[in-house]
Amino acid sequence: MYPENFEKLIALFEKLPGVGNKTAQRYAFTLLNKEKEELADVVETIEGLQKIRRCRICGFLSDEDECIICKDEGRNRNLIMVVANPQDVTAIERTASYKGVYHVLGGLISSSKGIYPEDIRIEELLNRINDNTEEVIVALSPTMDGEMTALYLDKILKDKKVLVTRLAHGLPMGSSLDYADDLTLIKAMDNRRKIENE
Repeated sequence: MYPENFEKLIALFEKLPGVGNKTAQRYAFTLLNKEKEELADVVETIEGLQKIRRCRICGFLSDEDECIICKDEGRNRNLIMVVANPQDVTAIERTASYKGVYHVLGGLISSSKGIYPEDIRIEELLNRINDNTEEVIVALSPTMDGEMTALYLDKILKDKKVLVTRLAHGLPMGSSLDYADDLTLIKAMDNRRKIENE
């Protein structure tokens, strides 16, 4: 019904999570109605995504070798918070209550999805831990995959003789960190506890 390029744009929007056909059409029409300068900014920004990569240290997003957090000299490098995805870093940073560094795994262990420890950035985490590391905070969403990954991390970090804690379960089971409100995240960080395998 629409011109081919417009149909392609709608199809691209439909690939985004939670976007159906009607919403995709609204997005496409919104772009179509933009002034040429505004549309050029959108195109330039999207093209700029190609420059984004993972920080070589923590795995967060950056347009350089190291992210803004890893370059920050004011951060406590002896405190490492382990998260699943870059969105989780953003959720914690919104609270402005954590001053350590991060380690982004790039996913969670999930046997049902065929994701195993060697498929995520666990080896890189082990390489970051040294004699100065005081604590590793496991900040994974309280889902089955998050629990499985947390228990695995606790088990392999025992040899490192480092304190391993977990965000308190002020976060509801089955939720995601990036959807939690700031107060819930602050309370969860304040009430973190040591992981205990039974």
